[in-house]
Amino acid sequence: MNSPDHAAPGLPGLFAERAGDYRAGMHHCTEDELPGVLAGLLATAAKVVLPPGVPAKWTSGLAVPTLLDDRGLTAAELDEAGLSVLTGCAVAVAETGTIVLDAGPGQGRRLLTLVPDHHVCVVRDEQIVADVPDMITALPDPTRPLTMISGPSATSDIELNRVEGVHGPRRLDIVCVHPAI
Repeated sequence: MNSPDHAAPGLPGLFAERAGDYRAGMHHCTEDELPGVLAGLLATAAKVVLPPGVPAKWTSGLAVPTLLDDRGLTAAELDEAGLSVLTGCAVAVAETGTIVLDAGPGQGRRLLTLVPDHHVCVVRDEQIVADVPDMITALPDPTRPLTMISGPSATSDIELNRVEGVHGPRRLDIVCVHPAI
């Protein structure tokens, strides 16, 4: 990735605020706390789907079964009740509260992040950039297919009645990993 070794001051806070505005669950921890935070968020899942490349440390505290999407689970398999998915991201955009996945290691294919009802995404401070132009330059390979996620899936009808989970997960939890102080 072409991003700096650390996020510019204020970007992690702005990202958390904006992603929270979209009703994403926001969680903060250090690298050492990450396995416990993930275990807590995924404790009620029937199973957790993992794309290839998710670090083993992330799942070391899980007490629920995991499925590796190395053979390409079908949409029907991913639609199983109580299924959650755990991914990383390529980059996150502070201005819009958006996580960007490019199907790289630990992110999986688009279907993997759009079908299960619960998506947990790990974002490191150094992955957070200010805006969309910075996001384009921070991508490891801008020719990869991108999935941009700003909160859980939602739509509103003509009377502005909000319905969540129509075109993707009903729940999105973002875990922001900050350096230890």
